[in-house]
Amino acid sequence: MAVTPVSGSKQFKTEETKNYLFPFILVTSLFFLWGLAYGLLDVLNKHFQETLNIGKGRSTLLQMAYFGAYFLIALPAGFFMNRFGYKKGVITGLLLYATGAFLFYPSALQGSFNFFLLSLFILASGLAFLETAANPYVTVLGEAKTSEFRLNLSQSFNGVGSFIGPIIAAQLFFGNNSGGLDSVKIVYVVIGTTVLLIAGLFWRTKLPEIKESELVSEASQDIKPLFQHKNFTGAIVAQFFYVAAQVGIAALFINYCTEADHEITNEKAAYLLSFSLAIFTVGRFAGTAIMKKVPANKLLFLYSVINFILCLVVVILKSSLSVYALMTVFFFESIMFPTIFALGVKDLGHHTKKASSFIIMAIVGGALMPYAMGLIAEKFSTATAYLIPAVCFLITAWYGQKGYKTK
Repeated sequence: MAVTPVSGSKQFKTEETKNYLFPFILVTSLFFLWGLAYGLLDVLNKHFQETLNIGKGRSTLLQMAYFGAYFLIALPAGFFMNRFGYKKGVITGLLLYATGAFLFYPSALQGSFNFFLLSLFILASGLAFLETAANPYVTVLGEAKTSEFRLNLSQSFNGVGSFIGPIIAAQLFFGNNSGGLDSVKIVYVVIGTTVLLIAGLFWRTKLPEIKESELVSEASQDIKPLFQHKNFTGAIVAQFFYVAAQVGIAALFINYCTEADHEITNEKAAYLLSFSLAIFTVGRFAGTAIMKKVPANKLLFLYSVINFILCLVVVILKSSLSVYALMTVFFFESIMFPTIFALGVKDLGHHTKKASSFIIMAIVGGALMPYAMGLIAEKFSTATAYLIPAVCFLITAWYGQKGYKTK
């Protein structure tokens, strides 16, 4: 009598894992899509500085529009998914993404930086829906103890998209055949069309709607309010400063490279950015493998300390060596976002969707810090501005050392 339920349980678990495999693959494709959008963003900064004749400070308004959308839209996206589920949340995000991408065409025709900001805000609103849906969805598509591993694996494909974006941009925006804003129109129309096709695929695919409250232990089903979970509140703080560092580092990357080494052109710097994002992608896959042996929080702490030191090298040296140091930062950034996210939503049960919204809102750090870095770069130097991400990495180190703990 005792053997039957165990056997049946194992069979159910195997079938459940198979049922989760295709949804996991499909949702992981979303990570590539918003990685591509982000990879293009940092090259647009420098491109618009030249084609629209704007300064470093104003060009970082692109980051403010992009990441500001996360802050404003993530919570409504969470409420939307609580009511309608993950699938409809994903489809809504894809439709907003496509709409924003198509609006780049009239923005380029007008040659209006403000219109570009609006288009980017709509596009990023779609990304906020996708991230609010996909990040927690991946963590619950399987066993809780491997949630950090799954999320880092999916986020690795975000790195692939981020790596491809600057390659496309370097060739079309700065290459010999660059056509000013015409190249921007072409790129984003192609992206919008692709995203619409993927939205259609999601519409036709049956996805399991998972109730998070059924996937954690009964002990986790307490009545404690969300904001009394210290791992969650710590994750909001850590994610704010991590994204601030990541976005600020990439936003002024091309400016830093061309100023630190005068032999580096805009086009070459864009390729170096792409190579750095390739390093970031390698770091994601490597970190995912290392996490099977090393606890996620310890890896987060170690990588944060290393990046703090590398940022100081970037500030002090201002040479070709410091360019290599800046590129190395990308490797150690790689596991931070998904690790902070997974540790922040761990064992939250019925709070998971709402918690996801708040942690995604913390991405607003990427809207605020690059603007501050742009102002510092204009008043002092681009190198000096990299003191800001150095401080940010100290805060992520704190989360990996202490802030992630649950009670």
